[in-house]
Amino acid sequence: MEGRSAGQGRVRLPEFIASYNEAAAIRLAHPSTQLQSVLQAYQGSVQFRKLAPRTKRDYVRHIEAIEKEFGDFPLKAMTAKRTRGVFMDWRDRLAERSSRQSDYAWTVLARVLSWALDRGDIDANPCEKGGRFYHGSRKAKVWSPSQEAAFLEVAPDGLRLAFLMALWTGQRQGDLLRLPWSAYDGTYIRLTQSKTGVAVVIPIARPLKTVLDRTPRQGDLILVNVDGNPWTESGFRSSWRKACIKAGVTGRTFHDLRGTAVTRLGKAGCTVPEIATITGHSLEDVHAILDANYLDRDTAMAESGIRKLERAHRKGSTKGTKIPD
Repeated sequence: MEGRSAGQGRVRLPEFIASYNEAAAIRLAHPSTQLQSVLQAYQGSVQFRKLAPRTKRDYVRHIEAIEKEFGDFPLKAMTAKRTRGVFMDWRDRLAERSSRQSDYAWTVLARVLSWALDRGDIDANPCEKGGRFYHGSRKAKVWSPSQEAAFLEVAPDGLRLAFLMALWTGQRQGDLLRLPWSAYDGTYIRLTQSKTGVAVVIPIARPLKTVLDRTPRQGDLILVNVDGNPWTESGFRSSWRKACIKAGVTGRTFHDLRGTAVTRLGKAGCTVPEIATITGHSLEDVHAILDANYLDRDTAMAESGIRKLERAHRKGSTKGTKIPD
């Protein structure tokens, strides 16, 4: 008997047995020859341990999903031409639910495989340079002066201080929530950014210094909740959201204050290297934020430019340059 009856179609028994044995061989292969071994090893690596706590949690979530989908994928198959297509099909399925999350999952897999390639555990990284589905950006999202005033009017003291620290330092929420009083010496704030490892030394402007110097020190950390305890991430987000609703501020996040700081420094005439030194952004990121904001039809900057052109014109005219008035 080779299979079903003629009316139901026929299955060749030798081919079926060969296919079954091949699949079983992959499933029963030693874990060290499968992708799950690389995923697990990466989570014990120095590179993984140096990630910020929230980034670690996001990575673990995606790694667990990757392991569920491809845990028994043979490492030898990384060099096969079809492998990249297999991974891209998986990313396409994820993108049907969320383009952003599909890009994140792809990035995590690509980074793990890059780590494994550098260690010699695999011979190729089929997820290198995979492009992106999601192209959203908050570079053009900055707080307006009216939004700032509305928020500061209704927010409690702890959130007002958090707002001013973000606006006058350009630092991330996580780094500010963990910032100890010992990082502030009355003149500078010194910190190492958890996401990038960049060390920054920020001179403290008078408006922020005034608030910091009159803030009671209720513990080791500068930013604390109404009970004087360190903020949890979820607690801070919840309180921030409530304050924004009360102030009538929509479409703006705490993280947008980082780009707002860059934009205001640019409008104040700071150079790109000066801004990057304060906020810890790369020069490229500073350029991108400025391109999306104050270089985009900012009237005050345009008027300043025309005034400079007029002065140059007058100076040229007095030197005999024949420029019609």
